[in-house]
Amino acid sequence: MTSTAAAPPPPRAYRRLSVEERRAQLLVAALGLFAHRAPDEVSLDEVAVAAGVSRPLVYRYFPGGRQQLYEAALGSAADELKLCFTEPPVGPPTERVARVLDRYLRFVDEHDTGFSALLRGGSVVETSRTTTIVDGVRRAAAEEILSHLGRIGGAGGRGAGPRLRMMVRSWIAAVEAASLIWLDEGKQPLAAELRGWLVDHLIALLAATAATDEETAAVVRDLLALETPDGPAGRLAELVIPVVAEAAHLLPHAAAAD
Repeated sequence: MTSTAAAPPPPRAYRRLSVEERRAQLLVAALGLFAHRAPDEVSLDEVAVAAGVSRPLVYRYFPGGRQQLYEAALGSAADELKLCFTEPPVGPPTERVARVLDRYLRFVDEHDTGFSALLRGGSVVETSRTTTIVDGVRRAAAEEILSHLGRIGGAGGRGAGPRLRMMVRSWIAAVEAASLIWLDEGKQPLAAELRGWLVDHLIALLAATAATDEETAAVVRDLLALETPDGPAGRLAELVIPVVAEAAHLLPHAAAAD
C-alpha cells in the first residue's frame, strides 16, 4: 500500500549575510533588548542569543564590546526617532504636530524602559557620545517643529529668532519630560489624551510668547489662518476663550471704569 504521508519540506538553503545585513541583524537584536531593559543590564551573551549567533561574532562586528554596540544601537534608534518628527507640510500645522506626537508616543511606548533609562541618565554606558546622539534628536525635532511654523533656516529660508527658537526647544523638553512622567504613571492617561494636551501646550506657549515677541505673533497669525474650527486650535479656542473672559476685570480699562 502506497503511503499518503506528505513529504517533509526541503531544508531552506543557507544564505550568508553580507557585512551590512549581519550588522543590521545584531542591531535589531540589541535594540529589542535595550528597549525594555536598562542598557547596563544587557550582556553581549544575551544579544548573541537574541540574534542567533555566537558571542565571538558579536565581538567581530563590535570589538569595543557592549559600549560600542550600545552606541550603534542608540544611533539607529535616534534615526528612527527623528523620523517620527518628519511630516509633510500638508494640512493645518497643529494637525501635523498631532500626527508627529502620535508617532513619537508610539515609539516611547514600544521602547519604554530603554527610553526612560536613556533620558534619565546615570547609566554606566552613558558617555559624551551618547549624550551628543540624544541632543541631536532634540535639535532635529525642534527644527522640524519650526518648519511647521513656517520658520526654516538655510538659503532663502526664514530662520527663527531667539525667542521663538527658545520657546520651541522648551516645548520639546516638556514633551520629553511628559513622556517620562507618562511611563512612571503606567502610561496614563491614554496616549491620545496626552497627545492632545501636548498640542494644546504648544498652542498656549505660542500665544504667550506672541504677546511680547512680534516674530512669534506673526507666526501665530499665519498659523491661525490655516486652522479649522474642528481642529486642535479651534477646539482649544472654544474652551479657553470663556475662561479668559473671566479675567476681563484685570484689564486696565476695566480698572479705570471702576
